[in-house]
Amino acid sequence: MEKGHRMNRWLFKSEPDAFGWDDLVARGDAGEEWDGVRSAQARNLMRQMKVGDRGFFYHSNTGKEIVGIVEVIAPAHPDSTAADPKWECVDVRAVESLPRPVGLAEIKADPHLADMVLVRNSRLSVQPVTESEWNHIAALAQAGKE
Repeated sequence: MEKGHRMNRWLFKSEPDAFGWDDLVARGDAGEEWDGVRSAQARNLMRQMKVGDRGFFYHSNTGKEIVGIVEVIAPAHPDSTAADPKWECVDVRAVESLPRPVGLAEIKADPHLADMVLVRNSRLSVQPVTESEWNHIAALAQAGKE
């Protein structure tokens, strides 16, 4: 990692029946291309990602919860599933499962997370996460269920 690079934090959303956490874990260190994103906003966020950045893996539609932590292992490059080279994506690998999933209802109910992109713009498939949001969710994942 280059000296002075502040790791950015992200959230990657995927429908578990299409590509879930277990699918990424099964890919091992080789990871997977985060392909199929057709949102200019999400693509532009992936262009900002650096190798070594960490992100939450969020199950959308089914589950609606953060289940794991991923690491960006390749910078933005053309998406192999797109005919148009303007669509780019990063590669990610699974780092670790959260001790317990943190659900969307819990996130929405938490005043510390009221400004989180997941709460304000839930449709965006790739999202930035602040350091304080990251730390708060990591603490929630460590805490036992109430």
